[in-house]
Formats: sequence, structure tokens, C-alpha cells
Amino acid sequence: MEKADIVVAVMAVGIVVRWLCPLLRDKWTDRPVVAVDSALRCAVPVVGGHHGANELANTLARRIGLFPAVTTATEAAGRPHLEALQDMLSADLENREASKAVNLAFLRKDVPVARLTGPLVVLVDRDVAVLRSREGVVVGLGARKGVSSEEVLKAVCAALSEVERSPEEIRLLATADLKRGEQGMIEAARALKKPLIFLSQDVLNAQAPPSPSRARDLGLCGVAEPAALALAEGLISPKKVYGRVTVALGW
Repeated sequence: MEKADIVVAVMAVGIVVRWLCPLLRDKWTDRPVVAVDSALRCAVPVVGGHHGANELANTLARRIGLFPAVTTATEAAGRPHLEALQDMLSADLENREASKAVNLAFLRKDVPVARLTGPLVVLVDRDVAVLRSREGVVVGLGARKGVSSEEVLKAVCAALSEVERSPEEIRLLATADLKRGEQGMIEAARALKKPLIFLSQDVLNAQAPPSPSRARDLGLCGVAEPAALALAEGLISPKKVYGRVTVALGW
């Protein structure tokens, strides 16, 4: 089991449970396991729901029509959870012991996410999850309505090339929440295999971008630069316009 990234067991859940019991050690290191019945009707995440098993069950549902029997509380309530937020922000959780309290809080309310930059000292309680950003380029995106994925990809690659960076170095892409319906951006992020984060007006307007922006007509101080600054330590390059796409790069 340790040699596999994820396990699909085509057998009854009871058999899987008996097989797994002596192997389980820790929710953060145990391999995700999904049980699938022999008639290929149902996919049941048994171990590691928030660590890949739920995602696999939903993938099997989309690809071959199995019913995803996802039982984790946040999914059942249609709420976010810490592990998904960690992946979305491309970050590492420093204090795993806080995950239970934070996920329970997500069931009741929207848990605020704050980004702190140092040097500074932060004193936190046990119910505060501390995420450390991974290395990589943050791509801040702005675009005209109806932009295509090809336009976005061309613009991102051009911006990266100008600072001698490659698409493989991207940590995530970020834009304004009002761009949530732009399929061109969504498809471009999918093609790059990187997360695309949609940031609220409050988060964007809390930044201090170096360049003026016509987005002020929409109540925003900007889009590309504030989006990059919100999730990075600083700018590698300020915003630049590539056709109908605006790109700013953060580090």
C-alpha cells in the first residue's frame, strides 16, 4: 500500500475496512482508499476523504457514472474545508492539529483567511491554521470579457518569458471574483494544471498596486497587480497588457 499514491479496492467496504485496520497510522500520511463494488455502481471513500479519496470518487462519477458516496461532513453540507483551501492556495499546513477545529468552524460559518507578511511575530491559538506558501510564481490576471483560453495562455507565457521564467514555475493564478464566469481563464488554468483563485473586492482593495487601473470604474484598485500582491511577497514584474489580457507576476 505504501508504494501506491491512491488505492481503488474493487470489493465490499467491510473487506476493505478489515484489510486496512492494521495498516492505518495517520490521516496525513495514510494513502487514500476508495472502495468500488463489483458491479461498478458505487465509489466509497474509506480513508483519506480530504486527501484525494473524495476527489477520486467524484472523478469516477464523472468518467464512468459511479455514485460518489462521499460522507465527510463539509462535503455533505456543501461547505469548504481546510485541506481544499491548502491545495487551492498551494501552501503547506504547518500545524496539522488545528485542522479539526478549523473544519468544524467551516461547517458553521465562513472562516476568514488572512495573509501576513514579515518580519513579525504572530501568537496564535490552537484553532488557527497556519499555512506557509510554497515557492513559485503567482500570476495575477485581468482580461476583457469573453477572452479565450488561447489568449490567456499566450499572454501568461509571454509574461513569463520576459522575466526568464517557465510555466512549470507557476504556483497559482489569481484574478478578481467578478471574473468567476470567464471560461477562458478557467480553461487556461486547467491547461496549465495550476489552481485559479478568485479574490474578493475587499482583498484586492487592501493591496497597494504600483500602477493606476481602469478597474476603479468597477470599484477596484486594480485586478492583475492586486491579485498577484494578495498572494505573493512582492512583484517580479508589474502589469503588462497582452492584447485583451493583463498579466502581473509575483514571487
